[in-house]
Amino acid sequence: MNMYDIINHKKQGMRLTREEIRFLAEGYTKGEIPDYQMSALLMAICFQGMDEGETLELTLAMRDSGDVLDLSGIEGVTADKHSTGGVGDKVSLVLTPMIASLGIPVAKMSGRGLGHTGGTIDKLESFPGFSTDLPISQFYHNVNTIKMAIMGQTKDLAPADKKLYALRDVTATVDQLSLIASSIMSKKLASGADAIVLDVKTGSGAFMKTEEEAFALAREMVQIGKNAGKKISAVITDMDQPLGRAVGNSLEVKEAILALNGQGPLDLMEVTYALGTELVLAAGKASSPEEAKDLLRQSIQSKSALHKFAEFVEAQGSEKRFVYQPELLPAANIQLQAINTEEGYVSAIQTEEIGRANLALGGGRTTKDSQIDLSVGILLHKKRGDLVRPGEALATVYANGMDAAKEAYGRVVRAYHVQEMRPEETLMVKGIVR
Repeated sequence: MNMYDIINHKKQGMRLTREEIRFLAEGYTKGEIPDYQMSALLMAICFQGMDEGETLELTLAMRDSGDVLDLSGIEGVTADKHSTGGVGDKVSLVLTPMIASLGIPVAKMSGRGLGHTGGTIDKLESFPGFSTDLPISQFYHNVNTIKMAIMGQTKDLAPADKKLYALRDVTATVDQLSLIASSIMSKKLASGADAIVLDVKTGSGAFMKTEEEAFALAREMVQIGKNAGKKISAVITDMDQPLGRAVGNSLEVKEAILALNGQGPLDLMEVTYALGTELVLAAGKASSPEEAKDLLRQSIQSKSALHKFAEFVEAQGSEKRFVYQPELLPAANIQLQAINTEEGYVSAIQTEEIGRANLALGGGRTTKDSQIDLSVGILLHKKRGDLVRPGEALATVYANGMDAAKEAYGRVVRAYHVQEMRPEETLMVKGIVR
């Protein structure tokens, strides 16, 4: 078996065998297959595609290229959640303690943010002393005792995917559906959870810009999970404006705490309840979506989810008081209001531009090694459909330098579009693939 033949097979539209896929995944991970040959294969896949069986085999081969967590020692149906990325997406901070407070173990591996989208680990590090660098034994212990733990992805988790993604990024082969789905699912399957819910974003701030693309990706990933023996579903959600009102690490943590106190923005809570309902049903804790949603609401009303979050924060190195006194979390020195100049209704917010405003403030990374400022960000006062008048604040920019504040200010103002007529309401949840 050699790489030349595999490239030629796919170039001619032939189906790659399990053995061929295993050969290329293992060989590339070990450095035995050069970048130029793998690049040629990736381009052939972009032109010829992969069928359901090939996509599953590639996913499993990348999963098996490194560590696979064994969660069999954890009692109950273990749950995990993944988002395809967005702006202001702090759902994991709200959802995981809600699920854990219902007795469903959450064993989650998360990543850091890169570019205009935020990362759960960066947000959690707004808590002084908080660490996701957990030994596996501590990770298991925390899930067994308090029903939740979040750790960073280890370098040995799906290393074939890491190498392949880096190559795809520079060879214009990122946007092939089977390659996207297998990349995401290889890491989720390696994380070991029994039940997985996927939050597939669509809109101006999402990777999948159209609903058609988002549904296609959701179906592809759900099929992979089903074929791999997982309880899995995908919720397609709106990212045509930032989720909630806060964008930026510490600001998003504070908004998540507000949500756990029953004061969360409606759009954030709608997405959270939709995803949570899927996990509660998969764990067998409810027999209908209505019952599942009621249990989730009760976790907020009783403050059990809030107390679970405080317990989790303490278990991973910080202190409970930061959850109960979020004003103690990092705060920026400068506040600059972005002022509206015309009367009308907010018709659109260019979400990616808001994300780039946060990036300009230092709240995100331009490279994997960039240091980020946890205290900066943007707080949106007006969302799509809101009436605005001249002189009213659209948003507040939180910064630690005036030059950065002014650049972010310009981006925020340009991101808002105002028109005379109130725009039609759009659904936050576009659909569910099970």
